[in-house]
Amino acid sequence: MKTRNLGASGLKISEIAYGNWLTHGSQVEADAATACVHAALEHGITTFDTADVYANTAAETVLGEALKGERREGLEIFTKVYFPTGPGAHNDHGLSRKHIRESIEGSLRRLQTDHVDLYQAHRYDYETPLEETMEAFADVVHSGKAHYIGVSEWRAEEIRAAHELARELHIPLVSNQPQYSMLWRVIEDEVVPTSRELGIGQIVWSPIAQGVLTGKYKPGEDLPAGSRATDEKGGADMIKRFLDDDVLSRVQQLVPLAEEAGLSMAQLAVAWVLQNDNVSAAIIGASRPEQVADNVGASGVVLEDELMSKVDEILGDRVERDPAKTQSPATRDFG
Repeated sequence: MKTRNLGASGLKISEIAYGNWLTHGSQVEADAATACVHAALEHGITTFDTADVYANTAAETVLGEALKGERREGLEIFTKVYFPTGPGAHNDHGLSRKHIRESIEGSLRRLQTDHVDLYQAHRYDYETPLEETMEAFADVVHSGKAHYIGVSEWRAEEIRAAHELARELHIPLVSNQPQYSMLWRVIEDEVVPTSRELGIGQIVWSPIAQGVLTGKYKPGEDLPAGSRATDEKGGADMIKRFLDDDVLSRVQQLVPLAEEAGLSMAQLAVAWVLQNDNVSAAIIGASRPEQVADNVGASGVVLEDELMSKVDEILGDRVERDPAKTQSPATRDFG
């Protein structure tokens, strides 16, 4: 497993991280989730990403149990704050000082650790002054409860404003966590250039486009039973944008490219995002340990320029590139 620096910081992380969105505490039973975490460790993954909102805090609990007994100094544990947790009352979400201070305590308790390596703002909060948010994050860092600060799905101008405040407050804002894949490239025109300038790295989620880039979804065929596309707990909503026969047909045309490179389709997809030098890590998820074993085969893979060009040619205008697709909820009204 190769490592990369997280942005311009000195923190090294595994270039493939393990995340438990839509799996631990919801789709996958605790024993299977623990097996996946142990498989990740066995294959050299040291970086684990979660969030308090995943399965309404249950995912953090499952991850904390699965990592119990591991050498803490050898792990990089990331979590996030913003979305509703608990009963979802008016202060149970957002990036107010109150919610951040209360949320970090809950996350640390569930993860069974006294600090996280990276604490991330899960979305931008338009109802809280950015100064209040960054000052609260500064308190978290200065109290030793987080080493670094990051954001997720923030726009370029929001990242720049937060970075300026972070420098004034002497806290390291080092990362952004956006969706990024062959099919979803909305960060490339604005977020990536800004991040490069500021020394911020991308920790990208959904590099396999919720499973579409594995090639298992075939044009004109029924959705595979038990797949994410049939999951009504959230997976189906996220993946439906890609379940178009034209998109699926183009994905099938990538299969020979993967075979020629000696890669599985999942490995090709993960390796593709890792070719971007602003990507510090690609987050994978799994419901079975063998999926972890397959995905980690992308570490260290260098794709030829010709292959990269063929990917662009095949996917063509079905790639989403609109920077405006990077967005946060306009309000904190989740009712």
